[in-house]
Amino acid sequence: MDKKKLAGIVIERLKKEYPGAECTLDYDEAWKLLVSVRLAAQCTDARVNVVVEDLYAKFPDVNALAAAEPDEIEEIVKPCGLGHSKARDISACMRVLRDKYDGKVPTTFDELLALPGVGRKSANLIMGDVFGKPAIVTDTHCIRLTNRIGLVDGIKDPKKVEMALWKIIPPEEGNDFCHRLVLHGREVCTARTKPYCDRCCLADVCREHTEKK
Repeated sequence: MDKKKLAGIVIERLKKEYPGAECTLDYDEAWKLLVSVRLAAQCTDARVNVVVEDLYAKFPDVNALAAAEPDEIEEIVKPCGLGHSKARDISACMRVLRDKYDGKVPTTFDELLALPGVGRKSANLIMGDVFGKPAIVTDTHCIRLTNRIGLVDGIKDPKKVEMALWKIIPPEEGNDFCHRLVLHGREVCTARTKPYCDRCCLADVCREHTEKK
């Protein structure tokens, strides 16, 4: 089976399995998603969602966060790990939003990518979830699952995985597809335990599973 056909099957089955695909980071404004996705590096979304409540209680908007010293931010976000670098990036990013974009989040991929602490994964997440544009978010779940299933061949570099997926995933499906991979990766095709292939909706088309038979 060619990869484009396989991708179509995977997309449709995951749609049935996880109809409500959405980001698991809580946010009600674009700049808050920027903050949360930076904090989520090597940290669970659940913990980030708790920590940002305290952060926004003290710094409720872009201007307040931009005016804060990195040490003040670090004191609140340190439970997420890597507090020093995350606080530094958040501070720098909010100051750019304040000084260059009038407190708004820029709407193009390249502008997002130029913000402090924002990589391709974060920029794609903003493009897809906030602006409704085609996006492929290559987080650890996406990389692990697409390799196991056989949508990509032994590629671990996030950008290379993203580029490979753009060739086989319809643009309008990419964002929700990646959210569904996260859900499937947490519940079934796990990383820290043996995958639960016996209850996987993709078992019969998954390269890694079928090769083990």
